[in-house]
Amino acid sequence: MTKKPNLLFDFGGVIINIDYQRTLDEMRRFSPAGSTIAFNQQAQAELFDQLETGRLTSEAFREGLRTGYQLTATDDELDAAWNAMLLDVPAERLALISELREQGHETALLSNTNHMHINVINRQLQEQYGFAHGIADALDRVFYSQEVGLRKPGEEIFRHVLREMNWKAEETLFIEDSIQHIETARRLGIQTLFLAPPLTLTDALPDAIRAFSPTSA
Repeated sequence: MTKKPNLLFDFGGVIINIDYQRTLDEMRRFSPAGSTIAFNQQAQAELFDQLETGRLTSEAFREGLRTGYQLTATDDELDAAWNAMLLDVPAERLALISELREQGHETALLSNTNHMHINVINRQLQEQYGFAHGIADALDRVFYSQEVGLRKPGEEIFRHVLREMNWKAEETLFIEDSIQHIETARRLGIQTLFLAPPLTLTDALPDAIRAFSPTSA
């Protein structure tokens, strides 16, 4: 009997809807000089890398935004702007993940994120779906870059997940919406599903699982 593929999910853009531009627009409102914030889906400044690998406190991050981009805003205003990119978590995506777990798929989350975003998302999930532990209630294991101290697209965070889950790369399907992360997974022998817009998890994942072959190159 063929083993069901292990499923490794990205978070933003895969399970939760996000809109980077909302955060950029909100932060620009606080910049008299009209500074462009160096943060998007493809690349970001070191300040954001440090936050996502747990090397910055919220206070230090806010101060970095103020000094690095000449932002004149209160803590609450900066937090609201930073969190503006976070949208909804569609119920049908959670239902699909639950169904796949019931079918015997092992599941994990691998997310470049930070404590500020996770606190907001998990509170939203608790209020909307009753998840006492946020997204961790929907999966077998969660791996946050801020806790691991590593981030995608680096190879080591993928290796860390495979070791911790006792998964083989060739038996694992990684679902992601950022091509630079997809490319790393492929180099490591992990099979991938690239959710390029307008594809969504519920549209594409069932077909990808049916097409999955653990012996594929």
